[in-house]
Amino acid sequence: MLRTALRNVFAHKARLAMTTLAVMLGVAFVSGTLVFGDTVAQAFRDASSRNLQGVAVSVTAEYVPGDDRDEDEEGRRTALTSDLADEIRALPGVASVHPTVNGWATLADKDGNPLNVEYFWQNLATNYAADEADGQDSRFPITAGRGPAAEDEIALADRTADESGYRIGDTVRFATDGPALEKTLVGTVSTDDPRVNAGGSLVLFDTPTAQQLFLHDGQFDELLVSSTPGTDEETLTTEIRDLLPAEGAEATSGAQLAEDQARQITEATRAMTQMLLIFAGIALFVGVFIIANTFSMLIAQRSREVALMRAVGATRRQVVRSVLVEATLLGLVASVAGFAIGLGIATGMRPLLNAGGAGLPDGSLVVSTGALLWSLVVGVGVTVFAAWLPARKAAKIPPVEALSTVDQAPPARSMTIRNGLGGAVTGVGVLVMLNVHRLDSGDEGDFMIAMFGSVILLIGVIMLAPLLSRPLVSLAGWFTTRLFGANGKLATENALRNPRRTAATASALMIGLTLITGLSVAGTSTEKAIEKGAVEGLTADYKVSIREGLDTELGDRVENVPGVADTAALVTAPLDLNGEFTTITGADPAQLRNVTDLTYTSGSPDAVGPGRIAISEDLAERAGLSHGDTVDAELGGDSDAQVQRLTIVGVYQENRAIDGALGTLDQVMPHSSSDTYDSVYVKAESGQAAGLDLDIRQALDNSPLLQVQTREEITQEEAGGIAGLLNMIYGLLGMSVLIAVLGVVNTLAMSVFERTREIGLLRAIGLDRTDIRQMVRLESVVICLFGAVLGIGLGIFIAWASGNLTKSSLATYETVLPWVSLGLFLLTALAIGVLAAIWPARRAARLNMLQSINAQ
Repeated sequence: MLRTALRNVFAHKARLAMTTLAVMLGVAFVSGTLVFGDTVAQAFRDASSRNLQGVAVSVTAEYVPGDDRDEDEEGRRTALTSDLADEIRALPGVASVHPTVNGWATLADKDGNPLNVEYFWQNLATNYAADEADGQDSRFPITAGRGPAAEDEIALADRTADESGYRIGDTVRFATDGPALEKTLVGTVSTDDPRVNAGGSLVLFDTPTAQQLFLHDGQFDELLVSSTPGTDEETLTTEIRDLLPAEGAEATSGAQLAEDQARQITEATRAMTQMLLIFAGIALFVGVFIIANTFSMLIAQRSREVALMRAVGATRRQVVRSVLVEATLLGLVASVAGFAIGLGIATGMRPLLNAGGAGLPDGSLVVSTGALLWSLVVGVGVTVFAAWLPARKAAKIPPVEALSTVDQAPPARSMTIRNGLGGAVTGVGVLVMLNVHRLDSGDEGDFMIAMFGSVILLIGVIMLAPLLSRPLVSLAGWFTTRLFGANGKLATENALRNPRRTAATASALMIGLTLITGLSVAGTSTEKAIEKGAVEGLTADYKVSIREGLDTELGDRVENVPGVADTAALVTAPLDLNGEFTTITGADPAQLRNVTDLTYTSGSPDAVGPGRIAISEDLAERAGLSHGDTVDAELGGDSDAQVQRLTIVGVYQENRAIDGALGTLDQVMPHSSSDTYDSVYVKAESGQAAGLDLDIRQALDNSPLLQVQTREEITQEEAGGIAGLLNMIYGLLGMSVLIAVLGVVNTLAMSVFERTREIGLLRAIGLDRTDIRQMVRLESVVICLFGAVLGIGLGIFIAWASGNLTKSSLATYETVLPWVSLGLFLLTALAIGVLAAIWPARRAARLNMLQSINAQ
């Protein structure tokens, strides 16, 4: 039996090639993901080790909310002072103390445009602290020029200098939390910080200047302590802790710091690896259909051989084992090849993700034994599992019945049972998803129910696919018959000849398209909802803001800019209204009317004033308040909250520009976090909107921190990430679609082999080679369109049923069908059908007529 299994593997090399390729691609995805995860984790650890090289103890400042060392009008204060650094430096075993000052600085490029202003936390700024020994800062190796040593000097990371267009000797314009500043670029450095590599920036100042910008003279955020050879780190850490004040500072040994960072890196990379493995699992799941289909067809073609083996004494178990040995060998070969391809995928993943701004550090490829073993286990396991059921079915065929025919239709009883189970499972899935449509909380439990219902529904439709194939394929056949005559009719009949085989082939494509369609509908609906909500009720042309708050004097300048018709300054503060926490917006009601379309359901904006506020419909419902009610409310944060007697003088519809409540500027400003405006909305004069943003920036000193956003930019800021996320998911799901294409090719090729005699007879009665090619091609198209219709329909239903979960947190959410994308999916399925049929159709057309008629 073992020799028979080996002979079958080598005897059917061409027929098994596509199956091997499907397993190989699935394993390649798995192995590539595992190797990539290990490689990235090691690269981060290496980068962390380089940053911590020589650090025996790290002393960091602790920032306690509400503490006077956190933030005040003069800047942050810390407990790490120059005196403390000198005391630590004097301890036995201390080689050096490297003081660090941290902050943020946003650059303007050489053309004056701000860089990365939306993601300011990636715009790092720190001090360049040169060592006494060599005059260099070991954290930032110099690549050109030198480090900053005076107040008017600055250094940049290589990447930052390249992106901003600055060269050594240029004047660099930047801002921290105030007016724009200018300094001379004297050098560039290299850094492994992932935030910089992901699109951020790095600015270096001399230590006194960094303290002046971000802290106070003589204060630091961190002290990095290096030790002399032979010094015990734990003992040194304890001695340093004894020098620290009771509050405001913490000492951590270098070993503990490295351990903590390694754990954080492992957790972060594990999440990324798990996400990629989900898509790899989908690809393997699709591959199961192809493998099972292939072995079912191979066993059907070898039914005479199986019968003869049974007749000469082979038991059912031996037949099953023979097929499983064949599957094991196939899976082993495919897994080894897939692992090798996975190494290439892992190598190419990093530059691909970095091109999208991932900022992954460089490092050598890490190939672990675990990744190899898991790849082999997964590849062989999936192949054997998929071949097990066809093997059992082959062993159950009585020898005499198998000898009497080559290909039998599935027994009616088994199809009845399958259809009954499929109908029940599908019904359960539909009921679960309809229940999900009624849910509106959007919590984690609801999403888990939606995922469970989607999986059950998908499994049910896969089970029902043979039953559904007859009406849907017949419908497609009606069109092919009308358009292509006899060739179209023959293609339809061939697709309907074995519903199980057609269903399994189409299901592989259906799974990928279900996921792609569902995500496309959900993503498009969310994007449209955000776009609608971002500017809903807003009639202004521009929004002017600064992260740290817009100085009132600058904000008031906006109304004097030529071309500006109306402005409205907004400020916000916390509000606790009848036990419901919200945010109150302060604005001049008369000015606000000119830049927003605030619709009142009761009351009037003119009534808003001292002790009188308007609230949104949602807040009114949650707080149990209505127009005319009077309530005691807490206005302001924890430290300055005041209880005020407020009267509700209006209720308005939800508006993105205005928060849950509306008061006057004078009423809200004293309770805001700072004496600045949150934003200023600008309405341009008729025909003056174009280019007005440049005039506004110029009037406000063109600070790199300043954001002057059009309505389109406001929308893009809130919804821009969705399109990128969808494109990435499409790419990851593309592997499953590619494997499904291989399944179509495999099914058609083996189907042509089965119908060799039939094709010869068709040639004999008048079909030429072109007709044969067209028949096979149309059969492929019909199968692919069947899978596409099921996948697209199922994806739309799942997205619609799950829509309310998103609507709970996004009131403007409505299911929007991306008709262009859906049309492209159908066209893609059509193209897949045409392309997948090229080789099988050519093979069928080249068959010799007489030899085919005589084939058994």
